[in-house]
Amino acid sequence: MSTATSNARGIAGMLFATASYVVCDTFMKLVTLAGVPPFEVLFVRGIFAVAWCAGLVLVLGQWRGVARGFTPASLARAAFETAGVMFYIVALSMMPIADVVAIEQIAPLIFILIIATIGRERIGLVRFGLIAAGFVGALLVAQPDASGFSTAALLAFASALFLALRDVAGRKVSSDIPALVATLATNIVVLAASGIGMVVTETVVLPSARNTLYLVASGFFVTLGHFGVFMAYRLGAPAVIAPFFYSFAVWAMLSGLIVFNEWPNPLALLGIATIVASGLGIILVDRRKPRPIEPILPE
Repeated sequence: MSTATSNARGIAGMLFATASYVVCDTFMKLVTLAGVPPFEVLFVRGIFAVAWCAGLVLVLGQWRGVARGFTPASLARAAFETAGVMFYIVALSMMPIADVVAIEQIAPLIFILIIATIGRERIGLVRFGLIAAGFVGALLVAQPDASGFSTAALLAFASALFLALRDVAGRKVSSDIPALVATLATNIVVLAASGIGMVVTETVVLPSARNTLYLVASGFFVTLGHFGVFMAYRLGAPAVIAPFFYSFAVWAMLSGLIVFNEWPNPLALLGIATIVASGLGIILVDRRKPRPIEPILPE
């Protein structure tokens, strides 16, 4: 297989993965709009996500390594991701999907700042400028008023922070652990935490048959998303594949328009474009370095 063909397949895999994540989030938002509480949505989806992911691990013959997904480092990573996902689902229930996704995409920028702080790595003026632009874009999306940020926007920012911390913790996770095994472990932790959140803070609402099917599909598509990312980076060069992660914003806007009849206002559109441009700029700058920083993936 030629390099060009391999990269083309990797790009297709990444486009497929980001579309799958947005389909997952679309189904979850539909269920929250039907009156099912956010943590319950995440818990029920988690049941199916664990089932789908476990099936994929079995089919790919990776089940022998499942125990390695529960090492202290892996569990620390899963804990940060769980916090990020729980903030995300609540924000998603309150805010247009394109806006939540856009704010979420500042996670790689936060990640760079954290690594630069704790690792004393030099950011450089260009990267710092791109990071600053990304945060300005997030402010344009959040659009705080005289009373400050909305609760939904603050939750989306909190989600981005915890996803950044997840990838900081992920640097300690052994590369010998297969990506899908780590995903399965994370799904199990998310399932347990969302179950606790549901019992402690929510009144359980029995989902309708349609909403249950939506959550079955949501669990399936989030698993497809993880698998798509896994295959994309296997098939193509990371520096070529990484920019296509930002197709996530395009899919989210299409979902908002087609499914929810939502379209970001002009300021939010400018903010989304700024965040995407900032992320792409970081990737292009980091291509010159031996170890480029890859985008942080959503749950």
